[in-house]
Amino acid sequence: MDDLKPSPDMSPEEFRKWGYKFVDWIADYLAHPERYPVLSQVEPGSIRRQLPPNPPEKPEPMADMLRDVEQIIVPGITHWNHPAFFAYFAVTGSGPGILGELLSAAFNVNGMLWRTSPAFTELEEHVLDWLRQMLGLPDGFKGIVYDTASTSTFHAFAAAREFAGEGASQLRAYTSNQAHSSVEKAAMAIGLGRSGIVKIGVDEEFRMDPVALEAAIKKDRDEGRRPFCVSATIGTTSTTSIDPVPRIADICEKYKLWLHVDAAYAGAAAILPEMRWILDGCERADSFVMNPHKWLFTPVDFSAFYCRRPHVLKQAFSLTPEYLQTTDPGNVTNYMDYGMQLGRRFRSLKFWMVVRYFGVDGLRERIREHIRLGKLFASWVEADSKFEIVAPVPFSTVCFRSKSDDSANQKLMDRVNASGKIFISHTRLNNRLVLRFTVGNLRSTEEHVRMAWDLIRHEAS
Repeated sequence: MDDLKPSPDMSPEEFRKWGYKFVDWIADYLAHPERYPVLSQVEPGSIRRQLPPNPPEKPEPMADMLRDVEQIIVPGITHWNHPAFFAYFAVTGSGPGILGELLSAAFNVNGMLWRTSPAFTELEEHVLDWLRQMLGLPDGFKGIVYDTASTSTFHAFAAAREFAGEGASQLRAYTSNQAHSSVEKAAMAIGLGRSGIVKIGVDEEFRMDPVALEAAIKKDRDEGRRPFCVSATIGTTSTTSIDPVPRIADICEKYKLWLHVDAAYAGAAAILPEMRWILDGCERADSFVMNPHKWLFTPVDFSAFYCRRPHVLKQAFSLTPEYLQTTDPGNVTNYMDYGMQLGRRFRSLKFWMVVRYFGVDGLRERIREHIRLGKLFASWVEADSKFEIVAPVPFSTVCFRSKSDDSANQKLMDRVNASGKIFISHTRLNNRLVLRFTVGNLRSTEEHVRMAWDLIRHEAS
């Protein structure tokens, strides 16, 4: 009768068989992404209509699952790994990073405590120190991996509130009106509400105005509020503008405010010696975030958060019930003490493999090429009398528009995206709809960029 019992898991032989098939499928997918439309062309609800309403009572063959991936799931995928994905901030799940994710899933460890997997904790500490060196940040910055920059910014605000030591009703935070929405959400999450954050105006290049910042701080102090935190940005979401961090740091030191710097996208460019200047002043920040899953070819998600005052972050989140007490030495890191999460995935493994596979020089070469391609695209826009550039291009993101009204630009973007050949996104600057074109995928070439520009010009005409 024992022979009739189902196996507790997929057997090693079956895993090996299907592992080969799935890896072959992934390799073919990465080799020929152009056969798919970049932006999914399905209608809302079409995926769910193809799925059974109830879960299967009996086991189903792996062959059926792979077939359904191809026939149901893939048509509903917007292909972020496509070389013609030029929307938002383009990302890449690189080969070594994908293999790192596979290993992470196989180990399936929870890195809440040092003892729950010492390699987890120490590799995370080590690769974040590698990244700190690559960026030129001071060695006093402690690194922690979260999932996204939104989570990192929340933890920065929570630490800043702990540092201020006052109730939320009295606190006021500041950021530019070009900052990512996660800054406002962080203020909401720690109890300030949307009224607890002041959005500072920007200059003609969409950079935070330090004079307006100091004026807002003085006004709040005079009215009995407690300024406690400023969030500056290196590479704003719409335009990739660079806030004047050295001047903002002077103001933060003058008024004893926590300085957080969001460099989620653009921070990666600082690994280039010629771009290191973009992080000037960041050594004075209390916290800093950049996302290797944006421009260092690490599969989503991986956000690198650094804190110059880790003891404050620990004070804000450390809570150790009896069942999590250990007798480990006091010098080990228990990452559960530095954030909301208790369960933590082995994210550092994939980044470790990416850095080792490409090497720092290889990563630099690829980012340098993306910047070249972005500026090349901008030069084509500038040379065409029907289009205009509407923001500086310090990195690989170009904000541009047709010299016509918002409706025409919206229709242009819709037609381009409906073609399935490329995918671009938009923003709004000075109350005008603006198109955004970002080069960031590892497989994007000058040929893809040229094809995109030719298509945009064709659809505009």
